[in-house]
Amino acid sequence: MKKYAVLFVFALMSYASLAQTGNELDGDKLSDRIYFGGNLGLQFGTITNIEISPLVGYRFTDDFSAGLGITYIYFKREFDNFEDFETNIYGYRLFARHNIQEQFYAQAEYENLSLEFFNINDGSSRREWVPGAFVGGGYFQPLGRNAGFNIAALYNVLYDEDKSPYNSPWVFRIGVTLGF
Repeated sequence: MKKYAVLFVFALMSYASLAQTGNELDGDKLSDRIYFGGNLGLQFGTITNIEISPLVGYRFTDDFSAGLGITYIYFKREFDNFEDFETNIYGYRLFARHNIQEQFYAQAEYENLSLEFFNINDGSSRREWVPGAFVGGGYFQPLGRNAGFNIAALYNVLYDEDKSPYNSPWVFRIGVTLGF
């Protein structure tokens, strides 16, 4: 199942080569087609989680774009009867978006994060790459001429509750986009 989910995500992302035939953007300047954005996440308490995830995208057409991003997460978990666990999570993601309507989009994404796993029994840890394949959609709200706000709900079809850094297969993201 996981192999087919990853193949589905990459098939959707390869749609970029077909999407270039219609709905072309005005102008051929590279700066008209590239956009930047990202997400910032903050959580404090027994679990501290600080996430920074910048991204860059390329508009193939008015309706289709694809891009990549990096992710960095500082994570700390406090335990009552054991030493606190503190780690850095990092990785990358590839995504594809198709505008369904002017402000609504569908998205597919492949993410690969390097996580450190802590064994509470003996205090040891190991680092492992954990893949994720997300499908879902979002809403984009322009804020002025060259900026916007977006919110997305994505479902991780490769979700593994023992390895995922997320509490659920559902991931909700809020971010900004510049240069659209």
